[in-house]
Amino acid sequence: MPELEIDAVVFDVLGTLVDEPAGIRAGIRELDPSLDGPGVERLLSLWQEHIDREQRRILTGARAYVTSDVLDLESARLVADAAGVDDPAAVAALALCGRRLPPWPDTVAGLARLAERFPLIGLSNAGRTALLGINAHARLRWHQALSAEDARTYKPDPRVYRLAVTVSGLPPQRLLMVAAHAWDLRGAQGLGLRTAYVARPVGDPPAPSDRFDLHADGLADLADRLDRAQRPARRP
Repeated sequence: MPELEIDAVVFDVLGTLVDEPAGIRAGIRELDPSLDGPGVERLLSLWQEHIDREQRRILTGARAYVTSDVLDLESARLVADAAGVDDPAAVAALALCGRRLPPWPDTVAGLARLAERFPLIGLSNAGRTALLGINAHARLRWHQALSAEDARTYKPDPRVYRLAVTVSGLPPQRLLMVAAHAWDLRGAQGLGLRTAYVARPVGDPPAPSDRFDLHADGLADLADRLDRAQRPARRP
């Protein structure tokens, strides 16, 4: 493995460190406990499709920027309407389920291990207030947490990745972007960041044409690979 010279690690949050679909499923079940599994999945898809569509519209300029809180509330209203629930308090509670996302089993320990060697930067499409709630609920510990709200756009817009470059004070090639989404890593590559794909059940797997610096099965595997990639060469 070639040496990988990295001075800081940048993490995607949603899907990479926390199980976003699980948190939304839990919120949908609280909204309507009578729903069966397929019913929950149908409403989850409705939520996800709205978020994806509206973020794309913002990226293309078809819609002015709004925070993730606004999009979550819109999704909650769509889901509640589809479930036949018209209680405003229930809709408001559902809109906050995106802040109560469980971490993957290896997340907390993996971040702690990596933080012993690198500054860690969270870089999320979640708005600032939502990101605070996510970090607190999932016990994510950062040296710095950055929201796409500060760039008033969403990944994979280069302006979001530039936030991490600016805050770190480092050249892009000294930053390692870690994500479970190939599209996110492609966006980071466009600005010159190094990249590491971490496999998750809800991620976006790499295409055959993708060339990321590292591929890992989880955060422990990522830490092991970084240890090997950055191990100083032995003198003869």
